[in-house]
Amino acid sequence: MRITVSGLPGSGTTTVSKLLAEYYELELISSGEIFRRIAREKEMSLAEFGAMAEKDPSIDLAIDKNQREVIHSHEKLILESRLAGHMAKEVPNVLKIWIKAPLPVRVKRILRREKSVSFDEELERTVEREKSEALRYMNYYNIDIDDLSIYDIVIDSEKWNQYQILDILKVAIDSLVGPE
Repeated sequence: MRITVSGLPGSGTTTVSKLLAEYYELELISSGEIFRRIAREKEMSLAEFGAMAEKDPSIDLAIDKNQREVIHSHEKLILESRLAGHMAKEVPNVLKIWIKAPLPVRVKRILRREKSVSFDEELERTVEREKSEALRYMNYYNIDIDDLSIYDIVIDSEKWNQYQILDILKVAIDSLVGPE
């Protein structure tokens, strides 16, 4: 079983991916975690590292190449990243999930996780980060991140908590592949 989980920052993709991976005993690979780790190693904020990635395409291209290789080579996997669904477009039998939430909800979640700035500052950072990413995705791959038509399931994490989302996704997954 291959599953991709995508969504904008703060939408809950990492939380839901971890729950799915645990429940179905699947390997979880998070490209967002990889991107954040590299930013930390370079002692840069996500915004700074994103700006660097805008100027140096090799950063995104290497991470995305890795995503394509991983989704092709693993049979039991959850790939979590903004572009995971797009990276799996040519791979058969991949369930592609997009988790969404309104910007203010996402910013509040990011603040709970990072606790470093005010709401307004994080709102500005998040908007800048999303603009930077959207520009890179369009420039590198001609991907409009707002076009959700490639996803099999789009779920709003403002309406349901992570456990309710897990339950909803379990019903969907089990109806496709049968219970594990």
